[in-house]
Amino acid sequence: MTQHSHDSVFVRTVDAETLPPPQNQSGIRGWLWRNLFYSVMDYSSVGASVRSLAMLFFTVLVSYVGITQLWYLLDFVFLSAVWSDPTGIKREACWTVSQGGTLPDDWHAACWPFVFAKLKFLAYGPYPMDELWRVNVTGLLGLAGIFWLLIEALPFRRLVGVLMLTAYPVIALILLTGGASDANYVNSGAYILVGLALITIGRLGQRGLLGVLASDFASIIGFVGWSLIVYQVLMLIFSVDVGLEPVGTGDWGGLLITLVVAVTGIVVSLPLGVVLALGRRSNMPVARLLCTIFIEFWRGVPLISVLFMASVMIPLFLPEGVNFDKLMRALIGVMLFSAAYMAEVVRGGLQAIDKGQYEAAEAMGLTYWQSMRQIILPQALTHVIPGIVNTFIGLFKDTTLVSIIGLFDLLGAGKSAIADASWSSPVQAISIYLFVAFIFFVFCFGMSRYSIFMENKLSKSRSH
Repeated sequence: MTQHSHDSVFVRTVDAETLPPPQNQSGIRGWLWRNLFYSVMDYSSVGASVRSLAMLFFTVLVSYVGITQLWYLLDFVFLSAVWSDPTGIKREACWTVSQGGTLPDDWHAACWPFVFAKLKFLAYGPYPMDELWRVNVTGLLGLAGIFWLLIEALPFRRLVGVLMLTAYPVIALILLTGGASDANYVNSGAYILVGLALITIGRLGQRGLLGVLASDFASIIGFVGWSLIVYQVLMLIFSVDVGLEPVGTGDWGGLLITLVVAVTGIVVSLPLGVVLALGRRSNMPVARLLCTIFIEFWRGVPLISVLFMASVMIPLFLPEGVNFDKLMRALIGVMLFSAAYMAEVVRGGLQAIDKGQYEAAEAMGLTYWQSMRQIILPQALTHVIPGIVNTFIGLFKDTTLVSIIGLFDLLGAGKSAIADASWSSPVQAISIYLFVAFIFFVFCFGMSRYSIFMENKLSKSRSH
């Protein structure tokens, strides 16, 4: 009998077959276990058992209510809704038999033909029908610029960004209004000379040639000068007759008003908020005091009051013959109001920056604005992206408040459309409000998802 003095060793050369996950960890059962029932299975004591049973009852109740309400919403919006009007008779599109229509008496669902018939009014308001192409061109240019900036593979993204912040607002305003505004060339030339003088004073102040006080306010003086020049140049551009029919802002409405107010407030409030935040953290006592007073004043006043003051009270304090457009007054109020909240968000990001970052910038010989632009602000704004986007979303939803000063935004246009007697039905108001809610959800959800995308992208870049 032969004795083996060694043991054989088995070495696997092929991967073992992958086993499926446990049934309680996958599929619908796994989702229910992880999200609903995992925390309610503790029966280690009498108190834990009571809490588990209570949580189980609450979970089942909430799930039942949520599922039933979701089913009712789906049935109202999709399953039982009327999507077309084959007869072409507006009065009978969404009427029941008792009302003279063809639908059952117990029918209660969305009337989408009514919404489809009011789409143009909801989008443009009373804007002249023959001039709607101008709004469409403006929107297409804006969408093209936004998509160009979002796609990183495309070239000249920085140039496109500069054009979207400078040339696009001018083109959009000329297209929407028709241009040909009144402008006094003599007065505009005089104001431009004043702006050049202020810029010169600011430059001399920065070099310390005009004393300590002028040096402290040199940047503000220069900014005022540039602002005055830019404003007068824009007025001269708008005074050029480009052959378009003038359309006043009183003929604007619907989604157009909502987007104009929201986009203008978003674009202007961020840089203005950054300046206010830097001013509030400045070492100059006067600048810090002025920025603090500005921020606290606008944060202490409701937006409704701001719009009321801009629409009603400001014209009372203006000289005779001087009048600002109602929409322009509302835009200024919204921008200043949103900038105050944006300033506090940015200030929170600045406070999160370690003191060593400032010391490192000084050690490198960078000036104040160089250190802010290249080192401090990029980090601070990265920290507060959720807060910035939250302010943007709040501003977008607050645009509905402009209806109190007679501007028909998307919600105001919807309310006006409901009053159409030719579509009189019990569900036309609900249908309009559902559509308006969907539009607001799309824009707000889009901003939220882009915020998450930017956070993930910046976090990955920092990790590398």
